[in-house]
Amino acid sequence: MDQVLTQQEIDALLNAMSTGEIDQEKIEEENDAAKVKSYDFRRPTKLSKEYVNTLHMIFEDFSKMGSNVLSTQLRANVRLQLAAIEQVSYDEFIHSIPRVTLLGLFHSEPLKGIQIIEMNQQLCMKLIEMLCGGVDMVTQEQKHDEEDKNKSADKKETTTDKKEEVATKSTEEHKDAEEQEGKRKAHDKKGFTDIELAVLEEVVKGLTDVFQNSWKEIVELDATLDGLDTNPQLLQNMSPNEPVVLSTFTINVGDTSTFINLCIPYVFFEGITDKLSFGNWFDSSQKFDRNDERELRKGLNGVDMDIEVLLGESEMELSDFLHLEVGDVIKLDSKIAEPLDAFIEGQPFYSVKPGKKNGQLAVELIDKLEGEQDE
Repeated sequence: MDQVLTQQEIDALLNAMSTGEIDQEKIEEENDAAKVKSYDFRRPTKLSKEYVNTLHMIFEDFSKMGSNVLSTQLRANVRLQLAAIEQVSYDEFIHSIPRVTLLGLFHSEPLKGIQIIEMNQQLCMKLIEMLCGGVDMVTQEQKHDEEDKNKSADKKETTTDKKEEVATKSTEEHKDAEEQEGKRKAHDKKGFTDIELAVLEEVVKGLTDVFQNSWKEIVELDATLDGLDTNPQLLQNMSPNEPVVLSTFTINVGDTSTFINLCIPYVFFEGITDKLSFGNWFDSSQKFDRNDERELRKGLNGVDMDIEVLLGESEMELSDFLHLEVGDVIKLDSKIAEPLDAFIEGQPFYSVKPGKKNGQLAVELIDKLEGEQDE
């Protein structure tokens, strides 16, 4: 609604126009001029804020599942957490990562484009060391530091011959220098060996499977790893100006904290932008899909459950319990001809009859119990 002017404001406006303080033609020219909005083509914005919020939910699931997968592979506590989601150009992504790094290239049918998982060399060497059964380098350095402190303290307390101390000190310094040089070469080398790439390939495959599962609520994907690369400057799978969504994750492995980048081209989202809307997720008018029921049943079929059969119960005094020996017979309160109760996850479900099958103890389901029994 337009603002209503008072009589005093109207008079002041008319006086200003009559005296020339306000130029009416100049005001009209400014209103007719085209509105120009700055746009940086190097940082294209293709996805709206609503879609980016949906991506936050998807990649939060990716980080949780990725933490579990990496923890299982490394047999150590690994924490993967979403740090940021940016819309940048492919050229900007390439220039933001090291010249020597691990790039896992994969595609996800039926969507288009090549996705990239990037892990820096420091993280890769850490993963290789842990997967090969090695000790954490940080732990080794801490141990060496503690040993050096203990040795220096012992040297101050002892009053041995100075020549022997100097000789021992020079030998220890030489060994420490060799160890530090070996560690530096391991971290600062210019590439990966074939064996190291074979070890890291299993890690990248695990993350591609996690990527596939994290999109299950949006679209069914079939993620396939195309290969590994170590030089981002030689990659030509996308145009430099291609807009991409760059998701950055922080990863904590022991005392090491670094980053993992996930690069997804915009063409990946072209066919599913409507599904990224929150309204599509929570639309109550959607009809029931039989495929959802089948998927739910398929998922429940793989759930492990504990089944127990109660043979009977018996009460005895503590003195009798303390005098039990091998070969003693304990009388139960159930008869041989009576059916037994089978419990699933602690709840009674079936009446069963004990017996043997193929030389092993077994039970035959007789009837289903109605309701729950009092324990």
